[in-house]
Amino acid sequence: MGVIEDVFEDVDADLSLAEFTDAVESKVEQMDGLADEETAAMLVAHELDDQEVNSIADVETGMDDVTFLAKVTSVGDLRTFERDEEDREDGKVLNVEVADESGHVTITMWDRMAEDAKENLQAGDVIHVAGRPKDGYNGLEISVDDVDPDPEGDVDVEVVEEYRAEDLTMGASDVTLVGELLDTDTVRTFDRDDGSQGQVSNLTVGDETGRVRVTLWDERAPRAEELTAGETVEIVDGYVRERDGDLELHVGSRGAVDVVDADVHYEPDTTDIGAVELDDTVDIAGGVVETSEKRTFDRDDGSEGQVRNVRLKDDTGEIRVALWGEKADRDIELADRVACTDVEIQEGWQDDLEASAGWQSSVTVLDEGGDTTAESGGQGGLGAFGGGDDGDTGSTGGGVGSDDATSSDGTATSTSGGGSAGAVAAEREATGTVEFTGTVVQAGDPVVLDDGTETRRVETDASLRLGEEVTVRGPESDGTIDAEDVF
Repeated sequence: MGVIEDVFEDVDADLSLAEFTDAVESKVEQMDGLADEETAAMLVAHELDDQEVNSIADVETGMDDVTFLAKVTSVGDLRTFERDEEDREDGKVLNVEVADESGHVTITMWDRMAEDAKENLQAGDVIHVAGRPKDGYNGLEISVDDVDPDPEGDVDVEVVEEYRAEDLTMGASDVTLVGELLDTDTVRTFDRDDGSQGQVSNLTVGDETGRVRVTLWDERAPRAEELTAGETVEIVDGYVRERDGDLELHVGSRGAVDVVDADVHYEPDTTDIGAVELDDTVDIAGGVVETSEKRTFDRDDGSEGQVRNVRLKDDTGEIRVALWGEKADRDIELADRVACTDVEIQEGWQDDLEASAGWQSSVTVLDEGGDTTAESGGQGGLGAFGGGDDGDTGSTGGGVGSDDATSSDGTATSTSGGGSAGAVAAEREATGTVEFTGTVVQAGDPVVLDDGTETRRVETDASLRLGEEVTVRGPESDGTIDAEDVF
């Protein structure tokens, strides 16, 4: 009995000896003399023992070996690296993006196989992949043991050279996308588990098919502060991840964000202002009929926040929008047409609804001083005031107030200046109590009042509403008035 028959006896697969022999001979030819019949037979047997999966979505880290059918969507650059052993020649590595109807994955090939794949593989080829799943740079990767072309294979995947927002799918990588820059963000720092410090920032980019949030990591994060809303940008070598049920495009050290000369515009699919409801997260657009001055406030952790209000009007109604953090600096004037995406609808002054544009929102001026149906209004007051619990959320009273990743509880404690400060101090010293009159800019626990020159925290069981003007009296401790009287 020959070596091929010996190996075949241990193969647990539904094929004949003749079929196995043909596969071994094909493997010997494929490896161009680098393997004899016995080695080739063992390789074929190993491939037959691989775990056949129905789709890419079934592949998980921890599996020993997998095989699946997929279509090549892009072929990366062949890269050279130095090996640890001095007497070994430099290695070669190639990443290839493949997909089926269930998703995308990166497959990684090495050395001779990588060189052959770079020369022979192209987008649109259907291949049979055998390899080992692992955690790679951008998530799940397959370290390839073998790749065989399958010209008869049928994989219903459209090969995209340049993505649009609607083309993005979970797991896609090596993504190039051109879009209008809708919003930018500041750089935030964070501590990793290993003690090192990282950086992250965000952009929002849109095109004719939709919009996507873009997350920039580490050395790419400062790019967000160099860009300006309204520019057209090209995102290169991005990869798609999911967050809170939405797809995001991430850019790491291999990627880039460049300003380009292209005609790309985003027009939001908005909800009528008159149709929004409490607790909705919606996109709205309208003409600016009222603006307010930007207000700054101090948080309990010592950081400074800022907020500005504008009122938008469309054919169905109007609504106050609280712009938090960097969005308060946006150049928005009366009669501008403005789109606000991913805003949270919350209860505002006198039971009116208002929209809160926090870190997750984008604010875009569609037309400056354009022809709208808006009627000019006066200067508005502060209708929402608060901060976020962290960099991800920030619902407090009248609006979302997360403007950076370091906010603690977002509660305003004090502002500089104030003509009444001396009188308040004198009264406290003389009577042990203070009296303060201001507008409720944060309802809840604690209540925050603002009189135009300073803000005060108040502990009270009284039911107060945003925008209501009240006077409180009581002892003050650590900057908080324990209100014995509210009138």
